[in-house]
This record gives sequence, C-alpha cells and structure tokens, in this order.
Amino acid sequence: MGELDLVLLLAAAMFAGFVDAVAGGGGLVQVPALLVAMPAESPAMVFGTNKLASVFGTGNAAIRFARRISLPWSIALPAAASAFVFSFGGAMAVSWMPKDVVRPLVLGLLVLVMIYTVVKPGFGALSGLRLAPGQERGRALLVGAVLGFYDGFFGPGAGSFLIFAFVHWFRLDFLHASATAKVVNFFTNLAALFYFVPSGYVLWAVGLAMAMFNILGALFGARLALRHGSDFVRVVFIVVASILIVRLALETFG
Repeated sequence: MGELDLVLLLAAAMFAGFVDAVAGGGGLVQVPALLVAMPAESPAMVFGTNKLASVFGTGNAAIRFARRISLPWSIALPAAASAFVFSFGGAMAVSWMPKDVVRPLVLGLLVLVMIYTVVKPGFGALSGLRLAPGQERGRALLVGAVLGFYDGFFGPGAGSFLIFAFVHWFRLDFLHASATAKVVNFFTNLAALFYFVPSGYVLWAVGLAMAMFNILGALFGARLALRHGSDFVRVVFIVVASILIVRLALETFG
C-alpha cells in the first residue's frame, strides 16, 4: 500500500466517523475507500478491517452522547444485547444466503423511510410519550434482533434503519435516537469482530490507524449533533439515506 492510499484511508475513516456519529452510514465512505486502497484483499478482509476501525468510533460517540444527554437505557441495553447475538449470526449467514435477494428489499424499505421522513416535517423533532416498560423492552429486543442480523449479514443503512426505528416505534427525537443507535451499533460491530478476528480477517495495522481517525471524526460529529440538536441530525439523516438509495439502486439495476 502506497502513502497516498494510506492518506486516503485515514481521511475516509475520519469522515466516516463523523457521518456515523450523526446519522449512521459511515460504511458508505469507509468500505469503498478500503476496496480502492486494497484491491488485492478479499471482501472478508476488507469488512473485518472496516469493523475494527468502526467499533472505536461508534464506542467513543456513544460515550460522548451518554455524558451529555440522558440516554433511554431501557431501550438501548435490550436492543444492544439482542443485536450483538443476531449480528454474529448474520455474519455467519453470509456463506449461505445470497445478498442479491436482500438488496432490492432494502432499497424499497429505504425509499419508504425517506418518503415518510420528508413528508412529516415534525417527525422526530421532539420526544413523545414513552411506552409501557414491558412493551418497550419487547420492541427493543425485536428491533435489535432484526437490525443486528441485517448489520452482520449485509450492513448498508443499518444505522439509518436503527434511528428511524427508535423515532417511529419508541417516540424518541432524532438526537436521542441517533445516540441510542450508537450504543447498538457498537455492539453489532463488536459481534462482527468476534467472527472476523478468529477467522484472521483483520489487517491490524491498517485498522488501528483508521480507528484513531474514525474516533476524531466521531467526536466532531457527536459534538455537532449535541450542539445543533434533532433538526441537524434529521437533515444529515435525509442526506445519508438519499446517498444510500442511489448507491443501492446503482448496484441493483446498474
């Protein structure tokens, strides 16, 4: 790997950390950069190295949010525990489930999420009345299971789907939904590493170097989200979701 490739990866890692901390979707930036910089490496090595860098960024963003705002731990912890288990299962399922079947479905869901968010300007602006504890816990386990499996298996848009789920089904505002998603994302990334590391699918030197810059971007993104609140997170969410839709459409129909 040349010096220019390394600079590209570090810059991509910083920007990915920023995007991920605000609205999810850091993999949109980081994975393509790894594919370009390391064309000879296997996809598994690319994804494993990406997860190593990402787990530090999501972890630091989650800590920063937790220090500044009151996180809904009764939602975050059950969702994170469920997501951890099912993300590992999703990583294992890569070998026997064709991703081409999943891509059109994900594209359709993202379009629906985008339309719903745009046509409802007040969606996620303020937190609503919380659900009953039992109902909240059950929904959190279900959301964590479904999106944890998805993140381990396929990945693109997992952070955005988590934020939408926390706003729509748990009545959180966009800021608290994004913060809660960071907690869950940390555990899905960690679970994927439990699969990739023993299998030898991690480039440690590259991944740890990217992790430092991912942390810098995540800290900056979390700071902006905390400063500007739910309206800022909503705008970034719409932008990231739009880019995801274009990318998946090109991969599906291109």
